[in-house]
Amino acid sequence: MEYRPLGRTDLKVSAICLGTMNWGEQNTEQEAHEQLDYALDAGINFIDTAELYPVPPKAETQGNTESYIGTWLKACGNRDKVILASKVTGRSDMEWFRGGETRLEGKQIKVALENSLKRMQTDYLDLYQLHWPDRSSNYFGQLGYTHDPTDDFIFLEDQLEVLDSLVRSGKVRYVGVSNETPWGTARFLAISEERGWPRMVSIQNPYNLLNRSFEVGLAEIAIREQCGLLAYSPLGFGVLSGKYLGGELPSGARLTLFGDIFTRYTNERAVAATRAYVAIAKENGLDPSQMALAYVNSRPFVTSNIIGATSMAQLVADIASIDVTLPEQALQAIEAVHGHNPNPSP
Repeated sequence: MEYRPLGRTDLKVSAICLGTMNWGEQNTEQEAHEQLDYALDAGINFIDTAELYPVPPKAETQGNTESYIGTWLKACGNRDKVILASKVTGRSDMEWFRGGETRLEGKQIKVALENSLKRMQTDYLDLYQLHWPDRSSNYFGQLGYTHDPTDDFIFLEDQLEVLDSLVRSGKVRYVGVSNETPWGTARFLAISEERGWPRMVSIQNPYNLLNRSFEVGLAEIAIREQCGLLAYSPLGFGVLSGKYLGGELPSGARLTLFGDIFTRYTNERAVAATRAYVAIAKENGLDPSQMALAYVNSRPFVTSNIIGATSMAQLVADIASIDVTLPEQALQAIEAVHGHNPNPSP
């Protein structure tokens, strides 16, 4: 396993991060623990979760994922062997979290953290992330920005001041952003410098062969500011494995179960691009999933690649992608497809 610095901290995280958002919906507690055991043995020291999980979010399952991690930590006593990351829910109308609209304001962030710590049976998190912005902006599939002058958002200064208090309390070691824009990331970094508050150490955004929008405005920030990408959905909900091509709907697969909710990676351009990427993998003797993951692993702005598996076979293959080096001809072919059909699933 390869290890990379988490921002400007002294922590080194595995280049593959174990994602968890399926646990409690598509995976049982026992299966979650099996994945954790295998990942740890394979050299993974980085686990990412969120108070929101599992996905899709529902009142009756919310918190299951963190609870599964907590029972594993208690049973195995492995807290000192893992770098544990979670996220506080951004602005939403999901009232089951805190009895009303969720906002990134002081009291709610503190309550969210306490609940996450309780579920995971730990007294601190290594990384605490803002899951998505409190403001109206272009994230979750929106490429273009439409300004809303009436938007009543929580100032970034106020959010960061709360996070500073959590770091000083010892309950959080480092902080990061997620689903953030270049403006938001740059402002958080500037505020930290101005006020002496904790610096964002990472950006957890989507990044895969079907969605390379991170490269446009955030890749330079990630490298120059040492605030690297924690890439989520590196397989585009499994689409880049090729298993949905030809209209196939494998039993138990995410888009088979929730395809009416998650349509980001299933439009005509995405299907065409996927078909081309799968063909490149086969032409080069590569597994399509491993090729897609290896591409993400190789990007200089990526700190860690967050994988998510529903079976042990998937997990084993995904982790093994760290040992895959893409040949130049495959890289050139990938760039040709991207040039012809860029970012079909932003």
